[in-house]
Amino acid sequence: MTSLRFLVAGFLALVLVTPLARADIQAPPASDQGPTRKLGRGISNVFWATNELVETVRLVDEAEGNDALGYGTVKGLGRMFARMGVGVFEILTFPWPTNKGKYTPHLRPAIPWIYSGYEEFPPELGWESRYPYARALSVP
Repeated sequence: MTSLRFLVAGFLALVLVTPLARADIQAPPASDQGPTRKLGRGISNVFWATNELVETVRLVDEAEGNDALGYGTVKGLGRMFARMGVGVFEILTFPWPTNKGKYTPHLRPAIPWIYSGYEEFPPELGWESRYPYARALSVP
């Protein structure tokens, strides 16, 4: 009788665990850009938009040199207010897909060879990271 109970318990465990074993452990593709990501992007764009000013002045200084204070400040202010405006818009409309029926960012993405586009999130000041939010583990 004990072996029959053990056999039934093992069978039930197998039946209950099998759907979980077949589940995808990664996030599904639909969750990549969703309402919560849009809300988080909007909040970070509003609160960290001032980084655009500092980062744009630095980039203009690297590219053009002596014109960084004038042109870099004006360009940085424009980028800062654009990022703030889009951030407020994304906070207010986060439940609805407003960019061509999707939750993707409204700011034009950065072009690799010209620094005139926007990243999804505001630029970071400092040396710690430059996106990939999850760092790959490397074994020497």
